[in-house]
Amino acid sequence: MRMVDIIVNKREGLENTQAEIDFLINGYVKGDIPDYQISSWLMATFFQGMSDDEAFYLTKAMLYSGDVIDLSMIDGVKVDKHSTGGVGDKTTLVLGPLVASVGAKVAKLSGRGLGHTGGTLDKMESIEGMSIDIPEDRFIHQVNDINIAVAGQTKKLVPADKLLYALRDVTGTVPSKPLIASSIMSKKLASGADVICLDVKIGDGAFMKTLDDAKDLSEIMVAIGNSFGKKVTAFITDMDQPLGMTIGNRLEVKEAMETLAGHGPEDLETLCVNIASYMIYYAHKADSLEEAKQLAYDQLHNGQALAKFHEFVEAQGGTVPVLDKFITVDEIIPYKAKKAGYIKRIKALNIGLASMKLGGGRETKEDDIDPNVGIVLHQKVGDLVKVGDTVCDIYKNKRWSDDILELLDEAYEIVEEEIQTPDTIKTIIG
Repeated sequence: MRMVDIIVNKREGLENTQAEIDFLINGYVKGDIPDYQISSWLMATFFQGMSDDEAFYLTKAMLYSGDVIDLSMIDGVKVDKHSTGGVGDKTTLVLGPLVASVGAKVAKLSGRGLGHTGGTLDKMESIEGMSIDIPEDRFIHQVNDINIAVAGQTKKLVPADKLLYALRDVTGTVPSKPLIASSIMSKKLASGADVICLDVKIGDGAFMKTLDDAKDLSEIMVAIGNSFGKKVTAFITDMDQPLGMTIGNRLEVKEAMETLAGHGPEDLETLCVNIASYMIYYAHKADSLEEAKQLAYDQLHNGQALAKFHEFVEAQGGTVPVLDKFITVDEIIPYKAKKAGYIKRIKALNIGLASMKLGGGRETKEDDIDPNVGIVLHQKVGDLVKVGDTVCDIYKNKRWSDDILELLDEAYEIVEEEIQTPDTIKTIIG
């Protein structure tokens, strides 16, 4: 078998066989196939696409290129959730304890954030003492004991994805839907869960910009998961404005805790309750989705979800934050509306970039994150504001540039006509 023949087949729009895809993935991981040939195949795939069978074969080859986590020692149905990323996305910090509080087993491996906001692990590490480096035996024991553990991915998990993604990033082939789907699903499948809920973001602050693109990607991922015998559901959700009211690691931890206490913003609670309902139902902790949704709502408002968060933090070595002492910054700068009217848009990407420039995210993987800085919104899309109203606060320490105010100026679009509040969840697939 020759790599050049595999490239030509894909270039001509023919399907690659399972044997061909196994050959190229195994050869690349071993170092037998050079970057330039894999780059050619990636570009041919970008233009020609993949069938469902090819996406399955690619996911399988990537999945078994490294370790696969064995969660068979965990009693019951194992549930997991993945988000395609977004500004203000602290969903895992709410969903994990919420679902665990009703007895479902949440076993989650997360990657570290690289970009305009910190990832779940960065938010967890902003809590004093909390560790994300958990040995596999302790991880399994913790899930059996308190129903939840969240840890960092090991370097041996899906090495093919790390190699392929680095190459996609420099060859202009990142936006290929089957390549995205295989990347996401190989990591989720390697993590060992039985039930996977996918939060696929669309809009300004997301990778998918249109509902049709998000549906296409979701359908591929659901099909891949089902082929592996997993129950997969994809939620297509709004990212034309930040999720919740806070952007920044400790600010988002604080908001997650408030949500777990039943006092969170409406969009964050709506998203978490709906995703939780599917995780709870498919974990057989409720007899219907309606019952599961009511149970999730109740757990957010009766103290049980917050109590599970405390247990989760302490199990991983952390000290539960005292919220009024948790965030310390040198200055809080109000950013005021420059015109009156209804907020039509809050560009999530601009808000995320502003937070990054304050120190709340990474431009490179070597950058340190300041856990205290960020942005706190006071209004959302659809709200009416007057000139001079504070629309957000800037939580600032040492880092500052005039770009931050320019980004905020561009983020807010205010119009005279009344604007309807957007739906948080656009549609559900699976």
